[in-house]
Amino acid sequence: MKNQEKSNENREYKYIVYVQFEGSKKAYTFGSNLSYKQGDHVVVETVRGKELGQVCLDSQPFDSDEVKGSIKPVIRLATEYDVMQKKDNVEKAKNAMKICHECIADLGLDMHLISGEYTLDRSKVIFTYVSDERVDFRQLLKDLASHLHCRIELRQVGPRNKAKMVGGLGNCGMETCCSRFLSDFEAVSINMAKNQLLALNIQKLSGQCGKLMCCLRYENEEYTRLREGLPKINSQITFEESRYKITAMNVLQKQAKLENKEEVRFVSFDELWPDRNKKNEKTKKLSK
Repeated sequence: MKNQEKSNENREYKYIVYVQFEGSKKAYTFGSNLSYKQGDHVVVETVRGKELGQVCLDSQPFDSDEVKGSIKPVIRLATEYDVMQKKDNVEKAKNAMKICHECIADLGLDMHLISGEYTLDRSKVIFTYVSDERVDFRQLLKDLASHLHCRIELRQVGPRNKAKMVGGLGNCGMETCCSRFLSDFEAVSINMAKNQLLALNIQKLSGQCGKLMCCLRYENEEYTRLREGLPKINSQITFEESRYKITAMNVLQKQAKLENKEEVRFVSFDELWPDRNKKNEKTKKLSK
């Protein structure tokens, strides 16, 4: 019954409106019976309360296949007062952050405050923090409520979310991917580094968040394809009637490093495995 109610609620809308919020690259879907243009500022209802966002794409006809469950509504087109209030809220949030820092210090809580943000109507202030352990912030909530006179929400985030919010430069010299364009985090494993034949130096493979760098995912699929049919590192092979160990491979240059007690050789994949490409093509045809 609940799913049916949600479905019926969504059918009331004529349009899907895609909205982005300040400091976020992710687009969120909202419902509306009015059409909005890209660049319009709108007031929307979110799980946190009323928020000011910007339409990032012209409204699209409502399609239930594009929506999972129920969606929140666009309340109205934003006014100049809404825009000014949003700017004023940013300044007020700075003062709220200062008060929160003082309260945390007075209570001796082990939590690192990252940001503070008011909802558009200032009915609630959301504080984001990082902590290695679970924090008992019941007294903190009481102290903040007595100072700020509104609802308080404390939201704990992980190190990857913290890096996304704070931003900075990555090892490549460019702005971190999470703060520049990533809207969601996908799992990154050490096996991806192994698959790309990278030295397993966790410090060099980690980003500002201390976790494995998100960019390890980007080329993993291509490396998997390039390594199809290749033996593992340290495998023993016979080449030109001599026995060698494969100590390294460069799959981009298609070259392997062979070693034995007498010599070290760099040999192309085509010389080592002349029938490899034919086998891979045959496998692809069979899979189709």
